[in-house]
Parts: sequence; structure tokens; C-alpha cells
Amino acid sequence: MSRRRGRTINLPAPYLKRVWLDPSQVRDREAYPFCLPIFPDDFELNFEAAITIIVGENGTGKSTILEGIAALAGYDDAGGGKGYMPVDHSAAREKMGGQLSKALRVSWLPKITNGWFFRAESFFSVARYLDKAARDAGQLGPDFLSHSHGEGFLRFFEERCQRQGIFIFDEPESALSPARQIEFLKLLRRMEDSGICQVIMATHAPLLMAYPNAQLLRLGKYGLEPTTVEETDHYRVMREFCNDPRGFVEATLGE
Repeated sequence: MSRRRGRTINLPAPYLKRVWLDPSQVRDREAYPFCLPIFPDDFELNFEAAITIIVGENGTGKSTILEGIAALAGYDDAGGGKGYMPVDHSAAREKMGGQLSKALRVSWLPKITNGWFFRAESFFSVARYLDKAARDAGQLGPDFLSHSHGEGFLRFFEERCQRQGIFIFDEPESALSPARQIEFLKLLRRMEDSGICQVIMATHAPLLMAYPNAQLLRLGKYGLEPTTVEETDHYRVMREFCNDPRGFVEATLGE
């Protein structure tokens, strides 16, 4: 899929090349999300691989960055594809991605906005929306909710995330066991091998961070920087736990 429905653009991912902040569009530096340290006037994010993985602690702004990019691609804050609005949040005060997107500028080659914005926290709402849309059209719904949470996630990924487009995943591991995370890694490999899928993902799972060929970025107090899985706090904590599970938990509880 591309700018012309049904036609595949014969260019490899990544299609979104660069995102940067336009300081002239920031009206209030004290307002969220512009008050976060990760958004200085020279904030810039370059995409150098088909799969980009962003890691960092809670509250550092990972989801906000993904929401801003999703908004620029035409996706709803609650997730879904272009033109979907699975949750009525018209009365809600816009705080994050939508506000950020107004001050972001992007470079595409070419501009491909087909794909999907996956948010674990809104998966059930999106799944219900898809079922209702199918029923309204007189069709059989995909019925992702008839499976276990993790199986529903994987089936959704398999069915919706292998066409040409840009796919934004916010913590896709949330319902996946380690074995299911391995299945998700295999899906990422198929998406990368296709040459027509760009993935931007935020995760806390070291298993997903270790995906070969991915551009791995760590989001800290002062912005984004390239890293390796071994350098992440997530990996270090899990390594200490795996070396001595009981001792690690006892020491942690004793702090």
C-alpha cells in the first residue's frame, strides 16, 4: 500500500527518515510534553534502519514520541490505522502526542502513511472497533478477543502488520510470554525481510531489544543516544537476576 491505494512503492524502508522539533511552534515551554528534558530546541531523531527500537525508563517520554509520530502519520492517539477512531476521546484534554506533533517536522522518502499504531493499553478497544466495523459492513469480524490476550496480540500482528507501511509498536511485549516474544521476533524478521515495512517500537523487554540489525536508541534525561542491549539498565537488571534469582530478590527487598 502507498499513496495510491493498492500500489506498492518500490523503495525499501525506512520511509520516515527524520523527525525534528520546530522551536517556533512551541508556545509554552512549561507545558507538557515540551517541559521534558528530552525535547530541547535541537531535538532530532534520524531513522537509519527498517527497525528502530527505543528504550528507557517509565516517564522519560517514549510513548509521547511514538504518539507524536503516529499523529503525523494520521493515526489516532488510541491506536489503529489511518482513519480509525476506536475510542471517543473528543472531550479529553489533549496532552501528549497530538500536542507534540504540532511542533514536529518530518522528512519522508516517500511519504507512506499506511500501517498501524499499536498500543497495548488500547488493544481491546481497537479489537472491538474492528469487529463492529466488520459487522456494520455485513462481514465476519476478525474476533481477536476470542483468543487469550497474548494469542490475540500475535494473531493481530500476523494479520495486520506485514503490508507496506509504517508500524508503530508501544510495548508490544506487555501480553507476551518469553516464548511469544520469540514468535514476535520472527514476525519482525519477516517484516524486515519484506523490505517494505518500517517499524518504530518502544519496549522494556531485553529479548526484543536484542533484535539484530535494529537501530537501538536509549532515551535518558538528556535525549536519545545509540546503545547496545548489554548497555541498557533493563539488561543489567535481568542479568543480575538470572545470575542469582533468590539472592537478587532478597537484596532488592532489603533495600
